[in-house]
Amino acid sequence: MEKTFDGTFFYPVKLVTGILYPDETRWRWAEEKLSTLWGTPEMVSSPYPFTVTDYYTDISPVLYRRFLSFPGLRNGGSLPQWKRTACRLERESGEQRKVNIDPGYVNGARLVLASTKDHAHRVYIGEGIHGEVTLRFRHKKWESFDYTFPDFAQGLYDEFLSAVRKQWIQEMELRRNTQ
Repeated sequence: MEKTFDGTFFYPVKLVTGILYPDETRWRWAEEKLSTLWGTPEMVSSPYPFTVTDYYTDISPVLYRRFLSFPGLRNGGSLPQWKRTACRLERESGEQRKVNIDPGYVNGARLVLASTKDHAHRVYIGEGIHGEVTLRFRHKKWESFDYTFPDFAQGLYDEFLSAVRKQWIQEMELRRNTQ
């Protein structure tokens, strides 16, 4: 945590967003909306077939997941606002939602995701939003927990998350060297 010029605290993180979508049209729609809000993505993952659960069949029986990371270091305390914005975009995607948008952040030690759903392993962080440490970075690799979503626990996204983590480290070093 760092202090800003006005004495408030800033918890520098890299904003990431996972998107579940049924087709390229919905993917492009979500990427464009998020780019307008949070800037042109620094990194975009490859598409991954999403087959670990049928929970999201309200969107489509066939889904893909992709991730975006956004430029700059941001205040991790903004996670509730990011999730509320994502929920608004989901409602805008169609009469029945056509995408699922999960914002979170990466820093040197963890991937944190936001959720509107409470559970024993989630902590209320305000504005109707809960935070979950989904993965931790330990011994030079991503590690899951017993509650981690199966697709994350399988390591499918580790390469992308490691690239985002590396970017976070570089930006933190630059920040320290210019202060």
